[in-house]
Formats: sequence, structure tokens, C-alpha cells
Amino acid sequence: MAQKIIVDSNIEGMRLDKALSTVLPQSRTQIESFIKDGKITVNNKVVKGSYKLVLNDEILIEEVEEKQLNLAKENLHLDIVYEDDDVAIVNKPSGMVVHPAAGNEEHTLVNGLLYQMDIKASINGVFRPGIVHRIDKDTSGLLMIAKNDKAMESLSNQLKEHTCHRVYVGLVYGVIGENEGKIIAPIGRSISDRKKMTVTSSGKDAITHFRVLQRYLDNTLCEFKLETGRTHQIRVHMKYIGHPLVGDPQYGPRHVIGNNGQFLHAKTIGFIHPTTGKYMEFTSELPQYFTDYLQTLKKREE
Repeated sequence: MAQKIIVDSNIEGMRLDKALSTVLPQSRTQIESFIKDGKITVNNKVVKGSYKLVLNDEILIEEVEEKQLNLAKENLHLDIVYEDDDVAIVNKPSGMVVHPAAGNEEHTLVNGLLYQMDIKASINGVFRPGIVHRIDKDTSGLLMIAKNDKAMESLSNQLKEHTCHRVYVGLVYGVIGENEGKIIAPIGRSISDRKKMTVTSSGKDAITHFRVLQRYLDNTLCEFKLETGRTHQIRVHMKYIGHPLVGDPQYGPRHVIGNNGQFLHAKTIGFIHPTTGKYMEFTSELPQYFTDYLQTLKKREE
């Protein structure tokens, strides 16, 4: 059975062969062989493994089930905020990877979802059933889950058209003087470290709005709204303006505060329901470790 993968911001700009090696159970050598044999196409065209993926490209994968992947259903006690026949909203904890990849096929959000609900969405293949969008491993908060292909297409289009309402809360280094601001700076993959993103003239347009919620002695708590959804967008943009996220091991200072990664939480998400056509919005509270650290900062001011 053919698989279809819609290119999102997390693999946008990557080589086709390298990107597929992160989302398919086959080795990169096997994937390269499938591409050469024409079993993997992009937008219904045969391309080379070096083809650079573009946002919303449609990758079609035919007859590559030589290594069948049976993802384990694990009871990870996920916090399901809302669920109906079409969509679900899950509150992901910090430290949890969203979906499996080759060599990392257990303890992910997808493993937990398969245990707790029936997902019939086939778009995005066996590694990412129901996954409309991702947040980083160490970012906590709300994610939309599509339980069927109709919902997947609807929610994916809303993300593509920037009509979803997404609000994040994060703690940054330094005291920001402005009460609010807008960061407009293109983001692309770092040449020196392909695991990192950076502001570069050759990158994709990226726009982040921020608003100050609370100032501390050496930190600022901010609310972020995204016009675009580039990989690591908030983390990269805040580093770019000199206020990296506290706890960020990739974009912050060498000395990392805490054991939970960046202090960033996907607090609010709103969208049009694929079937009812009604607007729905959900909000989640900051995790305990986050609020505890804010209390520590407050006490330092006393």
C-alpha cells in the first residue's frame, strides 16, 4: 500500500533521501535504491535523492514494505484534553519525542496515541499516524491530532494557510525593554551544524510576534504568536535578538539551567473543526517545573 507524506517545516529544505531516513524504517541505502527505481516520487515526478524538499511537497512511497514496522502501543498515560471521532488535542510533556524514527521506535507520543485512541489517518505513513504538526522534544504543550484523512487534510491546510491560532509562553534571558515586538528574519538550516537552524538570507520567511508578560531581575516571561511555522522558530528568533530561551541546550548559553530543556510551552491552540465547521480553542497551564522556576525568580527579587 502506498504511503503519502506531506512535507512540513521540520523536513523542508532537507535532501529527499536524508529526510526519508528519519521517517521510514528502511535504511538510507534502501531508500536511495527505492528512489533510483522510481518507487518514491515527489509531486508525482521521479526525482533524485539530492532533491531539496519544499514545504507541502507530496511524497508518494510505493511498495517499500520490505521491513514492516509494527509500532508498539504503549500506555504512556497521555493527557488527552479533547477527543471526538475526527480530532484530538493532547498536552505533550517536556522530554517526549512526538513520533518514532529509525532506531527510536518506542516511548514517543505516537506510541501512546496508538494505545489510547483509534487513529485511521494514513497520510504521513506508519511513523506519523495522525500527526498534523510537531513541537520539539523539550517543548511542552498542546498538539492537534487528526484521527482520519479528512481531518488530516483540513488541519494541514489550516496550518498551511496560517489560520490556526497558536500561542506559546517562554522564559528568556535578559530583560526586554519593549512591551511587545515583531521579529521578521528568514530561517534556514545552519551550514556548520545541520541539526541547528539559523537566521540566514537564504532561509524561508519567518515572523514571530512577542509580548512581555512579566519581567524579572535577569529574565523575561513572554507570549509568542507565530505567523509562520519554521523549525525551532521561536528559539532561533529569540537568540537572534539577544534573548535566547532559558534552558535551551542548542541555542542558549553553554551553561544550561534545569533538566527539562528550553522553557517553552505551547499554551493555546485554536482551529476550525473539520466536520462541524465551528471554531474550537484549547488552553493548557504551564507545567510544574516551569511555574516552580518562576517562583524561584520571584523570590530572588524579594
